Amino acid sequence: MRRRPHWAWLVAFAGFIALVGAAGFRAAPSVLIDPLHAEYGWSRGTISAAVSINLVLYGLISPFAAALMERFGMRRVVACALLLVGTGSGLTVFMTSSWQLLLLWGVLVGTGTGAMALTLVATLTSRWFVARKGLVSGLLTAGSAAGQLVFLPLVAMLATRYGWREASLAVALAALGVVPLVLAFLRDHPRDVATTAYGATDVVPDSATPHDEPPVRAGGSAARAVRVLADVIRNRTFLLLAGGFAICGASTNGLIGTHFVPAAHDHGMPYTTAASLLALVGIFDIVGTVASGWLTDRVDPRLLLGVYYTLRGGALVLLPQLFAPTTEPPMWAFVIFYGLDWVATVPPTVALCRHWFGPAAGPIVFGWVFASHQVGAAIAAFAAGAARDQLGSYDVAWYGAGGLCVLATVMSLRIRRAPSDEPLAAAEDGPSR
Repeated sequence: MRRRPHWAWLVAFAGFIALVGAAGFRAAPSVLIDPLHAEYGWSRGTISAAVSINLVLYGLISPFAAALMERFGMRRVVACALLLVGTGSGLTVFMTSSWQLLLLWGVLVGTGTGAMALTLVATLTSRWFVARKGLVSGLLTAGSAAGQLVFLPLVAMLATRYGWREASLAVALAALGVVPLVLAFLRDHPRDVATTAYGATDVVPDSATPHDEPPVRAGGSAARAVRVLADVIRNRTFLLLAGGFAICGASTNGLIGTHFVPAAHDHGMPYTTAASLLALVGIFDIVGTVASGWLTDRVDPRLLLGVYYTLRGGALVLLPQLFAPTTEPPMWAFVIFYGLDWVATVPPTVALCRHWFGPAAGPIVFGWVFASHQVGAAIAAFAAGAARDQLGSYDVAWYGAGGLCVLATVMSLRIRRAPSDEPLAAAEDGPSR
């Protein structure tokens, strides 16, 4: 007889597809900056400000989303978030002024994507996996890279051949198309399907049914998220993780993700070629993130973070010399390396949050750490656009980000080892140290 796959893998599949769908619109800004500038005359700084709002909300909603998932379930939150992303991206085709760009592209889509973000990774792995947590974290995190891989060449082709409106509609339809899969396969807890987490040794109770509901904590979701933040805000480990992850966001989503395509175009490279290179980053990101998850199960996460940030900083310092009208071997090398390193930082960061703050508060703590990631990304997205307007090039942005990566290396290596094999629980489980 065939052995049916464990429900945890079906849930992980649904989470992966949801992250792919959400990634589509986040990939669009880098190839729409110049078309919007050409049609409306809006400055790159203004358009970058909309990207910054999107990135900030994508991060700041994250810890509250983790609390919402705890209270209302992953399935409801993710489905509603995808509907919000699809609505926001679809309505952009009707905008006529820059404030509408800020509202739709920034606020609406930023809120929708933030309601999933990488807190979905932390929540899903904490509930559904005892074994293979690092590997699954890497696979789910690669969902964002896969979304970039799928959508960037399509968005660039549609924007070049038909216009940016058609590109936005394509992304909206893709996000909405993921909703049925989420409703079909995503489940909130193993008890919902009368099973246990993957790798758990517990026996399923006879009373467990698909209708069993997980316990709901007292208090609202927002209050829960704020309580966790208040408990860990003075925790040295939390501050070091948040600081390093802010630099991670600045050097990926904020800088490369938003400005690589227009920067390459400044040097004569066609939009479709530059977008394909960024999509290729997504291909190697999948490989790098899954490998990082595998390594996180075997190597000290602090050491992994230090290596990742050091190598990333060196690559950014070299990037200004690699741009050219055609893709030369050094640029291929940069794309491959940066893809492998892109979000390889996520699995070790999730692991450190889980080790230090426990399975209950860990996903919400990671939500706040991820919020710092997006704040850093937002600052970098706006600053790089403004620098391009004032200086005529992005060079200062690449060099500055390379220097910040050195600082992130130092911060990562200064994180102390967890005081015991038992995680330090936050908020509900005891005081932080």
